[in-house]
Amino acid sequence: MSFQILGLDPKILKAVSEAGYTEPTPIQAQAIPQIVAGHDLIGIAQTGTGKTAAFTLPMLTKLAAGAGQRGTRALVLAPTRELVLQIEENVKAYARHLPLRVATVFGGVGEHPQINALRVGTQLIIACPGRLLDLMGRRCADFSGLQFLVLDEADRMLDMGFLPSIRQIVRSLPAKRQTLLFSATLSKEIEGLTHEFQQHPKLVQIGRRSNPAETVTQLVYEVPKHLKTALLAHLLSEPGMDMVLVFSRMKHAADRLARQLEQKGIRTATLHSNRSQSQRLRALKDFKSGAVRVLVATDIAARGIDVDGISHVVNYDFPLHVEDYVHRIGRTGRANAVGDAISFVTNEDHGELRALERFIGRGIVRKKAEGFNYSAAAPAFNPAEERRHPQPQQSRGQHRPQGHAPQSRPPQGGGRPPQPPRPQGGAPHRPQPQSRDEFRPQSAPPPRPFGGSPHRPFSGAEQSRPPQGGGRPPRPGGRPFRPARPAPGGYGGQGGGNSPQEEPNGNREGGNERHFPSTASRYGGYGRRFKR
Repeated sequence: MSFQILGLDPKILKAVSEAGYTEPTPIQAQAIPQIVAGHDLIGIAQTGTGKTAAFTLPMLTKLAAGAGQRGTRALVLAPTRELVLQIEENVKAYARHLPLRVATVFGGVGEHPQINALRVGTQLIIACPGRLLDLMGRRCADFSGLQFLVLDEADRMLDMGFLPSIRQIVRSLPAKRQTLLFSATLSKEIEGLTHEFQQHPKLVQIGRRSNPAETVTQLVYEVPKHLKTALLAHLLSEPGMDMVLVFSRMKHAADRLARQLEQKGIRTATLHSNRSQSQRLRALKDFKSGAVRVLVATDIAARGIDVDGISHVVNYDFPLHVEDYVHRIGRTGRANAVGDAISFVTNEDHGELRALERFIGRGIVRKKAEGFNYSAAAPAFNPAEERRHPQPQQSRGQHRPQGHAPQSRPPQGGGRPPQPPRPQGGAPHRPQPQSRDEFRPQSAPPPRPFGGSPHRPFSGAEQSRPPQGGGRPPRPGGRPFRPARPAPGGYGGQGGGNSPQEEPNGNREGGNERHFPSTASRYGGYGRRFKR
């Protein structure tokens, strides 16, 4: 079968031929005629079988037939930025001979070009739901003339995370439209939700639902948790693993694994949602060009990332859901190519492994790496790694181990110079003071009795004056007095100095509470607070 009998536009057939495609894949051969005929459609096929072209080619054909119409006529929604950019790349390749404008809308980049593209009515918009919903809330988009809605990776788009956003977007679209849903994995529960968005859809399913690609060899390595990094480095020493995609469950674990591989001389890049858009694009570019050998990623890269030549996919952390496993290993063995999928399984992962084997209907081959010591002890603690990525410090009340000396740092913004570290034997015992007055500096002025004013000497009558309103009598000896620096308008509120002035070191004038905090609570502070 050739593309000529599928009813595509001649200009699109020319672009397809220039791209090197000669025969349609099974999902393309069955889905394209249904879409050209105007039906809503659900397309389910294995990863790497050409699902993007299956909805792009017929959609471009119908858009080319109504080239005179203005406004946005097609909207494609995808869960990740990388998938949005991949769809845009394919659309531009197939529409190179058409007068069609294409724009992308997603977060992590400037919004002004996206706002302009929506306001001028770009014919085809490829977007992530979050940024698109934000711009729609600001009335930057007009979808009154929309004819096509496509949900790529429909199972992820309709799960509990995206479903509220998708419903809100769909409510603002015309009821009369053609809606297309494509995915490699689509459960019966998610398929039941599709009736909210489609009208009498046709179902095109190639192969067994949610089945991994047959061209991928799947292997399981049972390994202790503390030896997973060492096993990965051992496997990467083989020359056949020249382009490896490693999946980690957590973002910080992906960064840590990449650092450990770099220390072993293996060129590595990372891809996860904490990376900026420019960093994510640079990582993909270096991985595709061969500048880096290993790409460590989270499941953000498991949806639709099409990189030619990936030889191995390694599940460093075993996936929690079988659908994620299918999409992960589908990054290799694409377009009838061969590839290997390696999964590290610890004692905690055997439940997920058994669930996966029941799901795919067969067991996965167990294998042991030759020359690897599976009984090795856990790696020793690396203090250099700890200094580069310190853990949260202990709270003030926690016990400090013997022999531990805090690292001295230069003071920020001046102030007290760093103190020498304590001796290794631990700090000597210092008896606790019996009263708070023992904390006061030895050079403090002599104490003054309670009462009186900071501007005149004390008299005997003031010293013997009983406290007003009863209560606790003044302590013999009183408190030491350290006069506060006068503000431009006097002390505290006297003389019109209503607002305290900021000092260069961050303290406030008009009170002595920062030097002796206890005076603020007992005597009300000095200056404006001192008067009773």
